[in-house]
Amino acid sequence: MAVLALGLGSCSKGRGEVHTFVEDPFPEKLSAWGLFRGTGWTLEPQAGVIPYELNTPLFSDYAEKYRTLWVPPGQAAAYRDAEVFDFPVGTILSKTFMYPADGKVPAAKGAQRTAGNGDKRFRLLETRVLVRAKQGWVSLPYVWNEEGTDATLEVVGSSRAEEVTHASGEKLPVHYMIPNVNQCQGCHERDKAMTPIGLQARHVNRDYPYDEGPENQLARLTRVGYLKGAPAPGAAPRNAVWNDPSTGTLEERARAYLEANCAHCHDRRGPAASSGLYLAMQEKEPHTLGRCKAPVAAGRGAGKDLPFDIVPGRPERSILVYRMDSKDPGVMMPELGRSLIHDEGVALIREWVRQMAGSCEGEGR
Repeated sequence: MAVLALGLGSCSKGRGEVHTFVEDPFPEKLSAWGLFRGTGWTLEPQAGVIPYELNTPLFSDYAEKYRTLWVPPGQAAAYRDAEVFDFPVGTILSKTFMYPADGKVPAAKGAQRTAGNGDKRFRLLETRVLVRAKQGWVSLPYVWNEEGTDATLEVVGSSRAEEVTHASGEKLPVHYMIPNVNQCQGCHERDKAMTPIGLQARHVNRDYPYDEGPENQLARLTRVGYLKGAPAPGAAPRNAVWNDPSTGTLEERARAYLEANCAHCHDRRGPAASSGLYLAMQEKEPHTLGRCKAPVAAGRGAGKDLPFDIVPGRPERSILVYRMDSKDPGVMMPELGRSLIHDEGVALIREWVRQMAGSCEGEGR
């Protein structure tokens, strides 16, 4: 097991050390990486471990997520305008999934940010570590103990029963799935290789409330030396926030939601490339985005008589909406990562389809 134990510079909260492991066997305990300091539920990032957020994240049964990035000292990621940044060997990404301790979801705006600053209002579920090892990116799921003091590597995956209370007052049983390594590969695969998803300019081009005050994340990563070659934030691409109309049009917000929730598979280089349905923001062709496009081997996912992925103006006739609005394992999309229907997200996509002009041949109004 190759280990790089790298001391980081001191800060107002003390000095710490992060360990990056670049080949198998990887640590059995999350604490061995040294990404967080403190005890219990605090999830305070170690010095040099930078938290970040996405403009529009993946829906995961209303779980909150706390994301961090660490890059080995003296090295930096190379900026790419439309792809994941090119990170050096030894880079560590982490994403911690949690529910508010009171079970109320969605959590209050900003709650996931306070979770990384000593707040104890969350039940920690798992932390997924993605490390740039010698052989490429490796995904490692760590499951937290009941005390919230450490997490243990579980490469075979597992599940746990949770219950949350929606803002509407409805109690929702959650079958929370912790993926095995192969399932991680299924979402993070590009050209048959594991890769990160979220650390692209359009996803992280936004402000984050750091301890010293808000700062654009691209600017921050550049300033601390973690990213080189990035333009000024105003010149970089930026996705809309799916539920914030001030950040984009209905179409821009719907497209951002589909990219976050679907395009990790529905990409020309992803696991669902053979479907011909491509949902990344770079796609411009209406047909490949699903408009009047017949499904490829959809099976029960096509419903009883739904002809196209998207029928303009008719969400009730659109396979895309039908599959998002299902919990049936043989129908639902995405296939992994949720046991609930994201009603708010489905409503957004339904409204986007409803306002589309035109029609498909054979689908008269």
